[in-house]
Amino acid sequence: MFNDSFIVDIETALKRREQGALLVDVRTASEFNEASIPGAVNVPILNDEERVEIGTLYKEQGSDIARIRGVEVVSPKIPQLIQTINSLRTNSRRPIIIFCWRGGLRSRAMTAFLQLAGFPAFQLRGGHKAFRHHVVDFFDNGHWGRMLVLRGLTGVGKTRVLQQLSQQDQPVIDLEGLANHRGSAFGGVGLGQQPGQKQFESLLWDALQKVPEGSWALTEGESRHIGKIILPVRFFQSLQIEKTLWLETELENRIEIILEDYSVSELAEEAFIQPIQSLQRRLGITEVENMLELLRQKNWHELVSELMLKYYDPLYCHTKPDNRTTVNIDPFTSDHSALLEAAKEILATEPTA
Repeated sequence: MFNDSFIVDIETALKRREQGALLVDVRTASEFNEASIPGAVNVPILNDEERVEIGTLYKEQGSDIARIRGVEVVSPKIPQLIQTINSLRTNSRRPIIIFCWRGGLRSRAMTAFLQLAGFPAFQLRGGHKAFRHHVVDFFDNGHWGRMLVLRGLTGVGKTRVLQQLSQQDQPVIDLEGLANHRGSAFGGVGLGQQPGQKQFESLLWDALQKVPEGSWALTEGESRHIGKIILPVRFFQSLQIEKTLWLETELENRIEIILEDYSVSELAEEAFIQPIQSLQRRLGITEVENMLELLRQKNWHELVSELMLKYYDPLYCHTKPDNRTTVNIDPFTSDHSALLEAAKEILATEPTA
């Protein structure tokens, strides 16, 4: 019953994904959490322990023994696996595309089970590995629209502005949101674990599909590193070629934004100790001890002010590019017409490189 007509390549799978197909990753939860196709759901055919067991049998006793054990493990699960996948479907007419790591037995078996149950199921040729090659090739050779970059001193509200513009259906790439990191010494405070590098690149690839060549999006100026994440080289280069939109607001506004964004009253003091101590090489022991004392006193306003004036502003003032348009903003309002007008003026000209 199972033949090549039930196998689709990565280009076809991604096209059907855009049309509403359900992509099902049947790898283990740990494999899925490391990286997957954005939008895919995880319905593991084996758990981590079972995968290790069968893999060990394959190496030590051969494929026949391993396959027999695989059938023994999976057979009792088949009804529940099919029921779970069916419950995730939002449109019974849309196909189901199944994948594992390399398009091997796990995805082939699950595709066959679903077909026997009468579902329009297809196996992804090459599995997640094929998708990974697709993403790598995109960042090496692909094209996307113009990236208009917001820059400004720490606390000016760049991420907040991007989120507000996104809610207004403006084209936005929120790099810090994708990386789950604010891109500074304190960037991970109060946030969960960052995605892995491969998953971040998959999420960025997905976001850039909405910004094809000939279009544009607003994003935030970053170094190549956002926490442990590294921006792909060509994408990072694309952030450097447009005239910068330099945002400015009063220092008091910047302090208030930091206090709000970090929700300092809800976090334990211990979360800030190591990041402050990491500044000692630049600021010296005395300044760091003074900041730690402000932390102990929970004098958040003064602590943030000190960090701004003595660390962040001197560190990042040199990032103010000569080729820029300065836009004064009120980060506590959603009216960004001046910013959008400045972006429109930049788009009316050719990029600088």
